[in-house]
Amino acid sequence: MKSTSRLLAAVKSERFLTPGNPTGLTGLLTHPAPRSQLLYLYTSTLAKLAQLPSHSVYRQSAEAITKSRLAVVENTKPPGYEEWAERAQKKVNESPEVFGKDADVRKIFLQASLTREKDRLEVEWDGDKDVPAALEGTRMGEERQLNQRKIAKATSKSLELENWENEPPLEASQVAEMEEKIGGGLIEEVIQVAEGENMLVDTILEARSWEELDEKPPKGQWEYFSRNRHTPETQSPPQGKN
Repeated sequence: MKSTSRLLAAVKSERFLTPGNPTGLTGLLTHPAPRSQLLYLYTSTLAKLAQLPSHSVYRQSAEAITKSRLAVVENTKPPGYEEWAERAQKKVNESPEVFGKDADVRKIFLQASLTREKDRLEVEWDGDKDVPAALEGTRMGEERQLNQRKIAKATSKSLELENWENEPPLEASQVAEMEEKIGGGLIEEVIQVAEGENMLVDTILEARSWEELDEKPPKGQWEYFSRNRHTPETQSPPQGKN
């Protein structure tokens, strides 16, 4: 069931959802760019899943769901998308040092972050502000030069992206259509699930959980949980009353 705010938006015939507005679910605000976010998460998850063995049941099921949802997102394009893609591709081609050579704007995902001024009443003070301790002693010349190069590189990238034009927003009706096709609740909830899946794959890759255990379990360890343990394999049919 959709949240009250989404229903009210439909009643008011608003064409676009307002980023940062409440969704009706506590702590969950309207996402500014759900399509771009999901494209990034699903593409990233599929790339990570490809590192798992093809016989992994988890990989097979996660890939099927992710590809199905990715297709829904890819086929839902906002008004003016092709015109935007043409302008964005031109900017990408002008900055190969930032985006890489032969970068395709449809396969890289950039979005200006949504900033919202916080009310001082929303900020709960929990004591003194944590300040990380500074390194003792004079930094070596080589270390100072390395830090300067990092700062210069970051500044260069931020300058290149200052005038980046975000992908056009989806219409409210398009968002509702995506939510219906995916069937995972509000699009913001779908994003949360996609973020969790993306992190889960990292955990599985790190643990290499598809490999054999280093220490084999004792014989009969799992027999207690097997089916029909407390009943005979075949039961005698009920006897009729004489």
